[in-house]
Amino acid sequence: MAMKRYALVLLLGLVVAAPVFAADLKLATWNLEWLTDRGAGDTRLPSDAHPKRPEDFDVLSRYAAELDADVIAIQEVDGSAVAARVFPPESYSVHMTRDHVVQRVGLAVKRGIRYSVNPDVTGLDVDPGHQLRSGADITLDLAHGSLRVLSVHLKTGCFDERLTRTTRRTCAELSAQIPPLQDWIAARSTEGVPFAILGDFNRHMDGRDQFWTALRKASPLTRATEGRASPCWGGEAFIDHILLGGAAREWLQPDTLRVLTYRETGDAWKERLSDHCPVSVRLHVPD
Repeated sequence: MAMKRYALVLLLGLVVAAPVFAADLKLATWNLEWLTDRGAGDTRLPSDAHPKRPEDFDVLSRYAAELDADVIAIQEVDGSAVAARVFPPESYSVHMTRDHVVQRVGLAVKRGIRYSVNPDVTGLDVDPGHQLRSGADITLDLAHGSLRVLSVHLKTGCFDERLTRTTRRTCAELSAQIPPLQDWIAARSTEGVPFAILGDFNRHMDGRDQFWTALRKASPLTRATEGRASPCWGGEAFIDHILLGGAAREWLQPDTLRVLTYRETGDAWKERLSDHCPVSVRLHVPD
C-alpha cells in the first residue's frame, strides 16, 4: 500500500512538473457567396445573385463542421441570423460589421475563445455610393496575450492590373483601399500586437504585385498562400488570403495551408454553395 501511495505521489508530481505546451489555433477565411435567405425578387439583390435554399444552408453547415476552424473570416453574409444557419450558436459566436449592405463581412469564433470587438474599419468603404464593405475587427484573448484579427472583402475586378495611373474604376477603388489597410497594419506594428488579416482580397498578389508590395511597406508580413494555387472548383489562383504580422508570423505552422473543396461538382452546385472554398492555416501559439 505504501509503495502504491508513493507511486501515486510520484505520478502527480510528474503531471504537475510537466511543461505546458503551446496551443494550436486554426484560422480560416470563407466567402459564402450571397449567403442570404432573401427571395430571388428582392430589390436589394442583383439579377445574378443566387439566394440559398434551405438545403443549401444544411450542406454549408456540414462543411463548416468539417472545417472545424477556431476563427473564420466570413464574407458576403446577410447578417448574424443567416450566419448562424451555417455556424450554429452552440458552436460559434458570430460578429458582423454594421454595414447596411447584403454582402457583409464578419467573423465566426468558436465558443470558449474570448474576444473583444473593435470598431469596424470603415475606411475600406472608399466609395459609399457603390456600397463597398468595411472590415470586421476583433481581438482574441488568448492564454499568451492577444491576437488582433481583421476580416476583409475588398473591391473586385482588378485581380492583376496596375494600380497606379489607371483609368479603370475598379483598380482605382482597390488602390484607394490600400492606405486604410496600411494604417491598420502600421498601428498594430506600433502596438507590438500579433495580427492576422484574412478574407477575399480579390487580388492574386503574386510576384512583385503592387498591392502586396504596398502592404508590406507598412510592416513585414507573411502571406500563407504565397507560391501556391488553389484546387477550388478545379484549380485557380488564390484571391482569398491569410496575412500574418508581428509575432504571428513566427506562429505559422509550416505546410498547414488547406483548401476544403466541395464534394458536390458542377456549375449548379457552384452557384448553390459558393464560388469560393474555405482556406485555412494553423498557428502554434505560445503560452
